[in-house]
Amino acid sequence: MTQTSDTTSYKDIKQTVLRRIRSGELQPDALLPNEQELAVEFSCTRTTVNRALRELADEGFLERRRKAGTRVLSAPQRQARFTIPLVRDEIEAAGGTYRYALVSCETQIAPDWLAARLALRADQSVMHVRCMHFSGNSPFQFEDRWIVIDSVPQVTQADFSSVGPNDWLVQTVPFTNVELTFLASRADTTLAGFLDVPEGEPVFTAERITWLQGQPVTFAKMYFAAGYRMTTEF
Repeated sequence: MTQTSDTTSYKDIKQTVLRRIRSGELQPDALLPNEQELAVEFSCTRTTVNRALRELADEGFLERRRKAGTRVLSAPQRQARFTIPLVRDEIEAAGGTYRYALVSCETQIAPDWLAARLALRADQSVMHVRCMHFSGNSPFQFEDRWIVIDSVPQVTQADFSSVGPNDWLVQTVPFTNVELTFLASRADTTLAGFLDVPEGEPVFTAERITWLQGQPVTFAKMYFAAGYRMTTEF
């Protein structure tokens, strides 16, 4: 079963490992050889092996843990794919005309709840931006965002009066990890006014935290007007 071609691609390795899983040669919870051993078997580089195993892990066939190795999962686990959307694109894709309005923008020391949530120092500075996104004249989303200045120092030069933090961050700062939470919130007086809903009305809410190489970048809460729908693919 050993392949000796020096032109073995990551796709070849991926298909071979997948075939071994499906045939039962690699049983559930079986530990795969390490990357160096697989590189020797397939006569390729560790980088090629790494990409093949990473894709199989992303597709739910393998579990990879640092120092613990790579194991076969007992059952494939399909993962939802989620990209951070631009609010402008969401509105325009639905046929609306995008409008943006800055509500407030200020730099301050991170409040205690945010410092605890993001594991920040007690004296760490953040930029707090609140803004509205409209579809035509109708409210679409109220955005309440905190940006960690130490992680994104260039944010101090950003002008959010005409460009929203969502647009600016997606185009300017990469991210390596995302935590998403979806919930229903009840509109307080301020939120009810922005979204044009009755006070106390349940509002679809998304919380999003992004990190870059282990450093927290931003914490945002997005509150959506009635009728909003979010779709992802499996």
